[in-house]
Parts: sequence; C-alpha cells; structure tokens
Amino acid sequence: MAGFKTLDDLTDVAGKRVLVRVDLNVPVKDGEVTDTTRIERIAPTIAELSDKGAKVVLLAHFGRPKGKPDPEFSLRPIAHAVEAVLDRRVHFASDCIGGQARSAIAEMIDGDILLLENTRFHAGEEKNDPDFAKALAENGDIYVNDAFSAAHRAHASTEGLAHLLPAYAGRTMQAELEALEKGLGNPQRPVVAIVGGAKVSTKIDLLLNLVKKVDGLVIGGGMANTFLAARGTAVGKSLREHELADTARQIMIDAASAGCAIILPVDAVVARKFEAGAQSETVGIDAVPQDAMILDVGPKSVEKVKEWLDRARTLVWNGPLGAFEIEPFDRATVAAARHAAQRTREGLLVSVAGGGDTVAALNQAGVADDFTYVSTAGGAFLEWMEGKELPGVAALTIEQ
Repeated sequence: MAGFKTLDDLTDVAGKRVLVRVDLNVPVKDGEVTDTTRIERIAPTIAELSDKGAKVVLLAHFGRPKGKPDPEFSLRPIAHAVEAVLDRRVHFASDCIGGQARSAIAEMIDGDILLLENTRFHAGEEKNDPDFAKALAENGDIYVNDAFSAAHRAHASTEGLAHLLPAYAGRTMQAELEALEKGLGNPQRPVVAIVGGAKVSTKIDLLLNLVKKVDGLVIGGGMANTFLAARGTAVGKSLREHELADTARQIMIDAASAGCAIILPVDAVVARKFEAGAQSETVGIDAVPQDAMILDVGPKSVEKVKEWLDRARTLVWNGPLGAFEIEPFDRATVAAARHAAQRTREGLLVSVAGGGDTVAALNQAGVADDFTYVSTAGGAFLEWMEGKELPGVAALTIEQ
C-alpha cells in the first residue's frame, strides 16, 4: 500500500494555520446534536494540533444545501457541540472563504480553534472547482484530512486542497486506513466476511470484490433470500429480488472459482407479520411456509457462522444477519457479534466492521468497543470494501 504522511511527520506546527477537514455531518434535532460519535472521533486530532500551538481551522460540510447559504444547514449550532466534546473554546466564522474567514483567522492566536461555515454553501465545493479550492488554501499553511467518511467524494475540501498544501492524514483517517489495511489490504488468513442487509442490488460490486479476497462469505439479511431463491429454494413471502437471480448465480460461480465458500442460512426464523412480538417459528431453510417470511437466520445457521469465526483470523462485517431492529429478529446478529467480540478480546481475531446498520447492531449487542475497529463511515467504507479508489485517500498517498 502506498504510504501517507500523518501527524507524526508534522513536527513544527506552532503558529501555522492548519486546515483540518473533519466530518461534522451529525444528527441534529431542535438545534441540538443528538449523537456526538463523529465529533469524539475527530477530537484527538484537533486537541493534538491545538496543544502543539497550531491555529486549527476546521472545514466541514453539513447536509445538502445545494451550493448556496441555507440557515437550516449552518454549522453554528454544531460549534457548541464540538466545544463541549473538546472542553475548549471553538470560534466560528460565518463563511469558509473570503473576508469573514480571513479576518477570523487573522485574529487567531496559537492553539486557537476556529470552525468555518459549511463548505457546501459554495457550489465550487462539490464541483471540486480549482478556484474554490485555491480560495480555501489561501487560509492555510498545512492541510490535514481527518474525514475518511467523506473521502469517497472528490470535492474541493476533501481532494482539491490536498494538491495545494502539504497534506497529512489526521488520527481518525490514519486509524481507519490502518484498520482497513488489516481487514482486506494485507489481512491475516483465513478471512471471513459477513454481509447482510436488505438488497443484493446495493451490494453487487461489494460481493463481486469480496469473493476474490476472502475465504468465507456469510450472506444474511434479505440478501440471502435472493441467493436462496436463485438456487431454487422456496422462500415464501420473504423479501427478495427475482431480477437478480442470474447475478446471484454468477457471484456463486465466481466464488467457487476463487476458492471462496459462500455460507447461506440452513434454517430461518419466520413470521407472518413484520412487527414486534409477532408470532414466529424456526424452520429448516427448505421448509419455509408459503405465507411466511424469513426475518432472521436460525440457531443452526448461527452455529455455522460461529464455526467460521473460530476458524478465521480476520473478520470484515457489513450489514446485519436479520431484521435486527425488531425483537426477536435480532438474535442471530447479536449472537454472532458477541462471538466475534469474544474472539477479538482473546486476541484471536482482527474484526473490522462498518456501515450504519452494522454499527447500530453492534451497539445493540453491546460489543462495538470490543471490535478491533468500527468505522462510522457509511458510503466510504462500502466503496473501500468494493475495492474502489477513494479520491480523498488517493490525494494523500505518497508512493514509497
């Protein structure tokens, strides 16, 4: 893997204006941030630079304001949440370029932290416009990207800036890239991937890439039904994509030629209704009633997953095994997550997980902190798993 410079390579930053691209796309309700996870992830980078005497200038986007100022998408309320997490003063400027940004930065003293207004208030951000990137670069001496979750976008503040100033990876970006390298780049074998979720259509590229890289691929969630149906198993009223039967068969053929085992459910938890407390039963995968739908994999399938986890040295996980949002259809996901967490705690497994539903499921199982690395990056994590180059990462890399 090509290398990248980190904060370890940034020795003398006192008095320097450091533009730090962060991810502040956090959930907000009634002007209050409801989940500070992403802010907590970037806090170490901000604090380290501030402690070294840098003038820390934060760049971020929030929502989709369509290239012009929109009070609904202002970062001003988020500045207070950043302040609370960091426990230090965070100044705010009501634009990210031009006179307001310039004068706010001119007033900074060493160690100060300043958040600039939403980069997407300018159409040049998403277009990666060279003039807009230059206008951003005029406010800094050094560029640090700590927003892996925005790295799949070739925008001015995530990609363009990296070519205009000395560029470094922040601590979150560094941790993410090192974890991903352990997960699929240069993993300890055997490697097992668990891929769940509702639809195959959203994860075709992912599955085609994984069968070439992993030793075992566990398919769960609604996706598994499409594979089961493609091989002729009746799945009742379960969610499935008939039009992707040929694609599912092709993925199974590719897996066989690559020596990758596809692990599909052997039993299932079925119900007539998808609602909390719905009457459910466990049946063999060949005995799904015509009027029922598969809402979770059954205990025998979970045992099979555990056997693969016991054999594996590396696990990459994206997507739950069942409809985990509603009990009792969370049982398989929780059981598999706890088993993976135990193996990780014992030092027997490197476990890397990501994707919104996956993070929620691991939190529900109470094991998110036990995994080797849990990525909060949705689209970027998925595109990395698909084997795609991420522009924000590529712009930081230096060939070794």
